[in-house]
Amino acid sequence: MAQSNNSIKKILTVAFALCIVCSVIVSTAAVALRSKQQFNQELDRKTNILNVADLYESGMDVNETFESSITPRVVNLETGEYSEEHDPATYNAFEARRDPAASRTLSGEQDPAGLTRVETYSTVYLVGDPDDPEQIILPIRGQGLWGLMRGFLAVEGDGNTIVGITYYEHAETPGLGGEVNNPRWQAQWAGKEIFGSEDALAPAIHLTKGGASGENEVDALSGATLTSNGVTNMLQFWLSPEGFGDYLAKFRTGVSQDEAQGADVELEAEGA
Repeated sequence: MAQSNNSIKKILTVAFALCIVCSVIVSTAAVALRSKQQFNQELDRKTNILNVADLYESGMDVNETFESSITPRVVNLETGEYSEEHDPATYNAFEARRDPAASRTLSGEQDPAGLTRVETYSTVYLVGDPDDPEQIILPIRGQGLWGLMRGFLAVEGDGNTIVGITYYEHAETPGLGGEVNNPRWQAQWAGKEIFGSEDALAPAIHLTKGGASGENEVDALSGATLTSNGVTNMLQFWLSPEGFGDYLAKFRTGVSQDEAQGADVELEAEGA
């Protein structure tokens, strides 16, 4: 006796076959589009870097402008010195933070940004002459209200004056914490100073309620206290000696990275 088309066996067989076909289609599409996705991610990263440096113009060739204007360098966060251990074109600091051998654990007062772990090496982006850059672009990240916020901070070659800030990834509430992407709010950052004095180790830049009046203050986001605190906390971390503080100190004292490294080599030679 022939089985009914509505039998459980035939239904399960068709459902299983359909799942297999759909899985093959999805997997094939994912593999085929991976290179395109990676290309778009890289293009978005370069666009954000050019944007925070005030170099981006609509319709421009992003890759060409990036290559001619920006020099990536890998920095050892523990020493503040450049490193040749990693290729800046391929090194991924965000992924390195997951590797215990390439990162360190943060706890308590060490971790105001809520990162838990931080990579040993990170990539910075230099505008103009890499030996005497016009701007230094730093990757920053930290916890906001709803999750991790990732962005870039551009600093002038003096290692202290802010050029701009931008966030390219966050889950903050639209109209509240999401205003970190509002050009009017971002415009306040230009000309603000990171440190309160030339020899200060801790950054003074912070968000404040009720109207910013000082050179180290930026207006907090209206109705978004936790996001505002998150922005302050991530800057307190990344601009401190735990982050890029030692690296920026070389520019604040007027000693280039190459000069500083050369002096270190001479001291080591004399000690030997």
